Amino acid sequence: MNANDVLRAKGNALFTVQPDASLWSAVQTMTEFDIGSVVVMDHGRLAGMLTFRDVFQALRLNDGRVGKGLVRDSMDPHPTVVDAETDVDALRRLMLDKRMRYVPVIDQGSLAGVISFHDVARAVLEEQGYENRMLKDYIRDWPEPESANG
Repeated sequence: MNANDVLRAKGNALFTVQPDASLWSAVQTMTEFDIGSVVVMDHGRLAGMLTFRDVFQALRLNDGRVGKGLVRDSMDPHPTVVDAETDVDALRRLMLDKRMRYVPVIDQGSLAGVISFHDVARAVLEEQGYENRMLKDYIRDWPEPESANG
């Protein structure tokens, strides 16, 4: 299983904002769609990521107010990205090691989507469940041994 498989299982919903959008509008998008991040796109290219952690940091720096802040002031302009062919185990390790909850996926130079840690956990759980069912079916259909008296 790779990053592309996780994206296929999760669906293709992708929420984007522009760097010059107000931080408040990004917060509204994130809360309206119950998402923890938005991709920041500028002229069709990935310009950064804005996560709820970035929003909390902005709130801390502004005495609990979003104010007139722009997305570009709070976003991560250099998010770690993965290739669509990245193995899910490598993806999981990267997300754990870097304490990342959201990772943009690039496929042939274009943004294919964003994978959350939750998406990875769900995909792995579903794959393990499938393998478990296959093993149980295999064991259930195990042939009876022939008797030695034949």
